Amino acid sequence: MRFGLAIGDSVRFARTVTDMDIALCAAITGDFDPLHMDADYAGGTAFGARIAHGALVLGLCSTCASMIAQRSIAAGAEGTPASLGYDRVRFLKPAFVGDTLAALYTVEALDPAARRSDSRIAVTNQRGETVLAGRHVMKWVLP
Repeated sequence: MRFGLAIGDSVRFARTVTDMDIALCAAITGDFDPLHMDADYAGGTAFGARIAHGALVLGLCSTCASMIAQRSIAAGAEGTPASLGYDRVRFLKPAFVGDTLAALYTVEALDPAARRSDSRIAVTNQRGETVLAGRHVMKWVLP
C-alpha cells in the first residue's frame, strides 16, 4: 500500500474568525443559538461574549485533512483518500470573533492492511491556547 505520506507529516491552516464566519456557519447548519448570535445574551454568560460554533472550529481541521489528502495524491498514493471521521474531539476553550485559529494536522500512524491513517488534530488560538483537540481517521479507497 502506497500512502504518499509518512508518519510525522503535518499541515497547518490558519484564519481569523469573523462575524461573517459565524453568520454563515449558522445559516449553513441552522444553529442560531444565542450564544453564537446574540452579543447581549452571550455577554451575560460565563463566556462573556459570542463564541464560534464548534463545527466552524472543527471545519479548520477538515481543511487540513483535505490538504493532506491532496499531498498524498500528488505523491502517487494508491486509491483515493477519504475521511472516515473524527474521534475524541474535545472543545477545550471557546473561540471568539477576532481570534486567529491555527489548525495543525499530524499523521501519527499508517495501517497498510486497513489502508487507513490515524492523525492528531489540534486547533490553537493566537495566545497558544488549545481550543480543540482530537483524532482524524482517513481511508484510501481503491477503485
